[in-house]
Amino acid sequence: MSNQDTNTGFSHEKIETNNFLMIVLILVVVAFGGLVEIVPLFFQKSTTEPIKGLEPYSAVQLAGRDIYIREGCYNCHSQMIRPFRAETLRYGHYSVAGEFVYDHPFQWGSKRTGPDLHRVGGKYSDEWQRIHLINPRDLVPESIMPAYPWLETNKVDASSLAPNMRALRAVGVPYTDAQISSAAEEAKGVSELDAVIAYLQVLGTHLK
Repeated sequence: MSNQDTNTGFSHEKIETNNFLMIVLILVVVAFGGLVEIVPLFFQKSTTEPIKGLEPYSAVQLAGRDIYIREGCYNCHSQMIRPFRAETLRYGHYSVAGEFVYDHPFQWGSKRTGPDLHRVGGKYSDEWQRIHLINPRDLVPESIMPAYPWLETNKVDASSLAPNMRALRAVGVPYTDAQISSAAEEAKGVSELDAVIAYLQVLGTHLK
């Protein structure tokens, strides 16, 4: 056996018998592979630019989105339609990255105790959504979704919207000064139920 073969064998043996060294090298390889796959996405227009016609959430829709997150709806509903025939037949056009540019954080999720909601906008009437949120079993007897009757009486915290919109503008959501200054007035007196419905009714509607 040559010295080169001996040295190579020794190196492999050293790595394979040293748990700490093996873990460090695995982490280095995984990190490098992840960077190679992820970094280019930050420079692709399809993942960084909004689709044509996409607009930031209105003040009321944004309030509804915050309530959606607060109530944990993402624990049972995803908002990501994968490009598989079974999914597009059931839910509609598959989701594209440009639809989520203004979502911070996005609500893709991976759990589907309930159906995916990414194309739910306009699928049902406001009244249907109202009844369904107050008590789902009034419309779907076999539903296991919790009821949210308090949303009908709770009012949106209008004072929190302007600061929220300013923070979102800082990370790239193009809210104007006029939209921010009028946010509290727009959402004043609006029930949390109406806000959630407004949010649901806009989901997935910008992709034509």
